[in-house]
Amino acid sequence: MAGRRKRFSAEDRHRQIIQVAMELFARQGFEGTTTRQISERARVNEAIIFRHFPHKEDLYWAVIEEKCRDSDGQESHDLCAADGNEREFFTAIADDILRRNSEDTTLSRLLLFSALERHQLSHRFFRTYVASYYEAIAGYIRRRIRAGVFRPVDPLLAARGFLGMVIYHFLIQELFGGKRYQKFNPRKVCDTLTDIWLEGMRARGARRTRPEIPSQRR
Repeated sequence: MAGRRKRFSAEDRHRQIIQVAMELFARQGFEGTTTRQISERARVNEAIIFRHFPHKEDLYWAVIEEKCRDSDGQESHDLCAADGNEREFFTAIADDILRRNSEDTTLSRLLLFSALERHQLSHRFFRTYVASYYEAIAGYIRRRIRAGVFRPVDPLLAARGFLGMVIYHFLIQELFGGKRYQKFNPRKVCDTLTDIWLEGMRARGARRTRPEIPSQRR
């Protein structure tokens, strides 16, 4: 009948609430977004939100999990389990991180807000998604140290150092507005950051595998 409001299944309503909450949380943060705003935007009674998510923290975490599924970096996790050319290994990881995050900055915004406003959520994210990723990369570094390719350093700190360079570049370009002033070829970024990091990691006398880097900018 004309004028009758469309009825949603519980699953569809669940997804609708998450989608609306995602947009508001990414723009306004956890503290700046109320469940009333979410209910108004989703056109549902506020009580329905709490029926699906007993606490606002539960909704925020559901949003983070949804974005993690959308931005799954399984290729990088698979790569970490392999051995091979260290330059190819780290440029592939850098490319995966920059590509996924640059395509959609929502997850990064959510995580920054959670780190500033709801530390328990950022801690939970680190335990659930990040700690094993760092350890996987550290495992590769550890194997290269044993093979005499890398000098003896703390593998976890070395992994954090590499990822720190890549993620900081993304933050500067995408979230802090750096790309408005200077654009870089993504491939050149991956190659350059990897080479800088490898120069500090290689053991004395270790063989270098460094092809010529293209100089053009996009």
